[in-house]
Amino acid sequence: MPRHAYVAFLICSALLWAQGASAAMSAWAENEGGRMRIIALPAEPDGTVRGALQIEPKNGWITYWKEPGQAGIPPQITISPGDGIRLQKVEFPVPRQFMTGDVRDLGYDHAVTLPFTLAVEDKAKPLMLNASAFVGLCRNICIPFQADFHMDMASAKGLPFEENLILDEARKSLPEQPSEDFAVAHHALTDGKRNLRVGLRLPADSPPPQIFVATPAGHVLFDQTGAQMVDGTYVVTMPLGKGADKAVVAGRNWDILVIAGSRAMETALAFD
Repeated sequence: MPRHAYVAFLICSALLWAQGASAAMSAWAENEGGRMRIIALPAEPDGTVRGALQIEPKNGWITYWKEPGQAGIPPQITISPGDGIRLQKVEFPVPRQFMTGDVRDLGYDHAVTLPFTLAVEDKAKPLMLNASAFVGLCRNICIPFQADFHMDMASAKGLPFEENLILDEARKSLPEQPSEDFAVAHHALTDGKRNLRVGLRLPADSPPPQIFVATPAGHVLFDQTGAQMVDGTYVVTMPLGKGADKAVVAGRNWDILVIAGSRAMETALAFD
């Protein structure tokens, strides 16, 4: 579903509330397409809080990556600014590509856990986590799904064994960071900023990679042309297409995800 049509769905969607079942794990919030909840570990000595949003689509439904592609709704997590907690980052497991007619999306057709990191800015205050999650669950249509979660972290008791297991499993599904044998060797905008030229160092004996590039304007590049090996580097051109005039935003990096066989790597692309 194009994003300009989301407003019509938002008018019809109900706001769901989920009271915390425990200090470290909320109750499930549910809608027609699935359910979601938030888990969080006690704050670390430096004020860092590790947590995650768990999303479980029902059979036949999907939810989305950080940029959904040509349709869909990207997940959003909002932390109440009055509680002295700041959202630092949200991480996304490796998605897969879905084709619906001519529409290409990136997301998940199974349960997925999105790890996030919070920073406690006022350690003197009792730790309350008030968060809002907004995701899309799609089958034939996309249904916006919003829920608010309220968790009293100050009353946490015992060891968060289950929550640690969930987070550890989620981190295993995240893309790798760049390494000596798997990284972006070079990148540049070419042809009057109509194309992205990328050179990749790929793992030995890997098949031709899937490459997805998310621009700051919310546009995802899927297509590759002119792929060739040049001095051991996989070089490819990715047309910017209709998003070319909006792709470059000053001071904003692009995200590139490369899937090569059983491995996946994600990093940022910076432009002057």
